[in-house]
Amino acid sequence: MKDSLRRLERDVVACGRCPRLRRWCTRVAREKVKRFAQDEYWGRPVPGFGDPAARLWIVGLAPAAHGANRTGRVFTGDRSGDFLFAALHRAGLANQPTSVRAGDGLALRDAWVSASVRCAPPANKPLPREIAACRAFLLREWALLRPRLKVVLALGRIGQDAFTDALHEAGVLDRRRLPFGHGVAHELPGGVTLVGSYHPSQQNTFTGRLTPASFDAVLALVRARLS
Repeated sequence: MKDSLRRLERDVVACGRCPRLRRWCTRVAREKVKRFAQDEYWGRPVPGFGDPAARLWIVGLAPAAHGANRTGRVFTGDRSGDFLFAALHRAGLANQPTSVRAGDGLALRDAWVSASVRCAPPANKPLPREIAACRAFLLREWALLRPRLKVVLALGRIGQDAFTDALHEAGVLDRRRLPFGHGVAHELPGGVTLVGSYHPSQQNTFTGRLTPASFDAVLALVRARLS
């Protein structure tokens, strides 16, 4: 049966490969936090989101417990998403600068966003076996996006390593890991460029390790590769 992004979405949402993560997502959705006590949490694995004809694929780490695990849309409803989508809007890759909830009108232009791990992990730290369990989803996205894909933007070293591990497992890359650095680019087989960036986590943005200006510079590099 021919694969599709819609079929991949259904398979991601239904995935039960990592019982620890599923239990955590369900627990967070049940217990909630005070500021979101009235919200109905998603509490399941989170699929990718964006333009199906995208030439840019943005790969993050994992959903946030009270972000995408609550809203059901990747990088939506938390400070990392606020930072990311504001930057994508400045770069002309999103129609609005905010990402509050699914159905809020946000649309990406020429970009697709997903995570290396599709479930929110305790303490934001997925186990190596849980990252490995999601490789199949990364590879399916790679195959589905590949006909138009020009750039992969990896947010954080773990996201980049998960992506290159998947490509190595599939025989696309001859080594598992590539050097990570903010704004460091690597040419992949088939004319696709992999670009690294610090993750827009609060730890990075609050400390100034990642600033709007430094992230805009990476997106300018990405846009140049897309032109």
